[in-house]
Amino acid sequence: MRLTCLNAWGGRMHAELSEWLAQDDPDILCIQEVVHVPAAPAPWLDYRDDGRNLPQRADMLADLAAALPRHDITFCPAARGPLWHGDTQVWSQWGLATLTRRGLPVTHQAQGFVHGTFGADGFGAHPRSRTGHALRLWRPEGAVVIAHMHGLRDPQAGKADTPARAAQAERLAGLVEAVRQPGDEVAICGDFNVLPGSETLRMLSRLAPRELVREGGHPGTRNSLYPKPERFADYMMVSEGLAVAGFDVLHSPEVSDHCPLVLTLA
Repeated sequence: MRLTCLNAWGGRMHAELSEWLAQDDPDILCIQEVVHVPAAPAPWLDYRDDGRNLPQRADMLADLAAALPRHDITFCPAARGPLWHGDTQVWSQWGLATLTRRGLPVTHQAQGFVHGTFGADGFGAHPRSRTGHALRLWRPEGAVVIAHMHGLRDPQAGKADTPARAAQAERLAGLVEAVRQPGDEVAICGDFNVLPGSETLRMLSRLAPRELVREGGHPGTRNSLYPKPERFADYMMVSEGLAVAGFDVLHSPEVSDHCPLVLTLA
């Protein structure tokens, strides 16, 4: 079984991402920065904030369904906010999604906010609301709980530890514990927006003590599309008993400014 985790960068590399996902064809896809505009007026819209004008793929749920047509999608919106089509404001939903290959027995799920609440009237000031999603997947080899989140962006604190980040880690752990049964293994992943050695990783390590990015000696999870010097943001944490057949951080092809994390289970 293969689990892929990726921050999709608002779909800015849509063509490359769609082609690669169809080839990768993961059993489980945990994907962050998903944009959904029902009845979008155009395939691309603009996100405008702090003088930036960033292109966003308008309906990534439809794009994901086209790339992985044999998967079911759970979308976890964190906020509803404005994008732009020229001078016209268009309301969008923004959050994360989990795709599971159709037919895999998902016996339990927990979805909720790891920070804030649903922002129905705009994205709000940073640090903005964030969701998490956990599911329990039955397998003959033993059930596994898979969870992911998109960690807080904090322009003031950068990637340093903060009380809000500690609280979000506790809430994500709570989602895992809400679906975990005795004997289940655990995989926790996502763009945590923290540094190696952070309090977030320490807190989650009680459920999943192996962090595979650093354990594998990978130099980071950012690629050439990300200009800043800090190279770590994304993590894959697993419990000691989870049988890992392989793990990689893919720097090529570039399908986002984050590298996909690909975990293969025995």
